[in-house]
Amino acid sequence: MGKKVAVLLTNMFEDVEYTEPAEALKEAGHELTVIEKEKGTSVTGKQGEAKVEIDASIDDVKPEDFDALLIPGGFSPDILRDDERFVTFSKHFMDEKKPVFAICHGPQLLITAKTLDGRKATGYKSIQVDLENAGVNFVDEEVVVCCNQLVTSRQPDDIPAFNREALKVLENK
Repeated sequence: MGKKVAVLLTNMFEDVEYTEPAEALKEAGHELTVIEKEKGTSVTGKQGEAKVEIDASIDDVKPEDFDALLIPGGFSPDILRDDERFVTFSKHFMDEKKPVFAICHGPQLLITAKTLDGRKATGYKSIQVDLENAGVNFVDEEVVVCCNQLVTSRQPDDIPAFNREALKVLENK
């Protein structure tokens, strides 16, 4: 049975960190809802390769309506964490032990939500100190799965492992 996956995304996301996981999730039968500030607009990846239509406004969705959360990297998570609505939305998934998939800079939203203390995770090398300061047991590996809930990866090269583990976690929920 397909799960409902919320995707938090704004301009300057890392193109393949959205397109490849989104494709893998959809192929496995899951339904994605891309959320930003305004429904019906579109956002563009920092490489200019991906343009994504926004399905819903953050004001029109509730985290309770979703089974899992995907946070692609790039500059998008840093931009979104400046808006408390996205931070609160992300926090719900961690607090409720729902699956969360964060790649590259994706964990920045979870740092701001103060939900990573005591967790094992990875991320892009430039946020390693931020993750450690947030209480993360940082591991430099292509994919880290914590508590069969949180899946993190470092960079685009890690996407195959990230997708594989994200799909496994969803299968088990």
